[in-house]
Amino acid sequence: MKIAVVGMGYVGLANAITLSIKNEVSILEISSEKVDLLNRRISPIKDQLIDKYLKNKKLRITASTDEKVVYRNANVVIICTPTDFISKENTFNTASIQEIVSKLSAFNFKGLIIIKSTVPIGFTESLSKKYVNLKIAFFPEFLREGFALQDCLNPSRLICGSREKTAVKFLELLKECCKSNKVETLITHSSEAESIKLFSNAYLAMRVAFFNELDNFAISKSLNAEEIIKGISLDQRIGDYYNNPSFGYGGYCLPKDIKQLSANFEFIPHDLLRGVINSNKKRKAYLSQMLINSKAQVIGIYKLAMKSGSDNHRESAIIDIIKKLKKKKEVIIFDNSLTGKTFMGIRIFRNIDNFLSSSDLIIANRFEKKLLKVEHKLFTRDIFNLN
Repeated sequence: MKIAVVGMGYVGLANAITLSIKNEVSILEISSEKVDLLNRRISPIKDQLIDKYLKNKKLRITASTDEKVVYRNANVVIICTPTDFISKENTFNTASIQEIVSKLSAFNFKGLIIIKSTVPIGFTESLSKKYVNLKIAFFPEFLREGFALQDCLNPSRLICGSREKTAVKFLELLKECCKSNKVETLITHSSEAESIKLFSNAYLAMRVAFFNELDNFAISKSLNAEEIIKGISLDQRIGDYYNNPSFGYGGYCLPKDIKQLSANFEFIPHDLLRGVINSNKKRKAYLSQMLINSKAQVIGIYKLAMKSGSDNHRESAIIDIIKKLKKKKEVIIFDNSLTGKTFMGIRIFRNIDNFLSSSDLIIANRFEKKLLKVEHKLFTRDIFNLN
């Protein structure tokens, strides 16, 4: 099968590589730099397994900035473009998806269009009603930053948001590309599939907020948060996963997805969702004030990424903490993924030893062994050293 993938972010590239093991895949990407890297078998994003597959596997995959080249003879077009949340409009920005679908309609595309970008509930159905000549399905994606390909090859579940025959057939094709043939699958209407995506991430955000509030309590009462969490997690109904405190949830998905879900509720009661959003804000404010109250004059920020194994700092909780700290303290940063000499007007250190010695207090969202030598002046809530 010939498959076109639009967008070379985490979702697009991971899916393209997975599918290219058994199919011919072409990626449409506006960045000529990313296209050049991919065609030279170099990953444009940070993901160790993607690096390994591009270098060592026989993949039928190419990339281009020319849509006509990518769409030519394609049986399936998979849309993986960003859909950032627009606060003023209280919804995702789906303009890129609408533009792509409009062009495919003009091309009189006869194949299957799959949306993997996260969208508001009801979006796919509205598109299908507008473009009755097209077959459009929604397939939600559940990937972790830095582990996108691993999660594509070993998905927790595969969900087909359409009962159309070609969509169901593609679901089976996806399953064949997975490492295990025991992957759970579910076929639903597109709106239910969209709901599954948003509610899944809202639940994860809720878990993060819960354990962060527990951590707030432990800090304020001088209790051992690790022991409390371990004891709670021994209950099999709760489990010992996704229980690691942090400075707050962030990244590509959780912040925008729970906001979109809250917007979809409109006038339906949803105090829990609004509470999770508010809890995350207060977690960052609580930690910021605690750090401001410390005796440290120079506070060093060790890396901005929300997760280990990722170079993404978009919506990272540490960014909001930095905004508050810089008003009261001198702040410096060490992060080799950053370019330039400053970030948000803050000096970036390139030498780790100079950074560590220049900091009175070091803030690390995620702990690394190299920080052991400055453990006496390290502040992290990464209790279990997990994503």
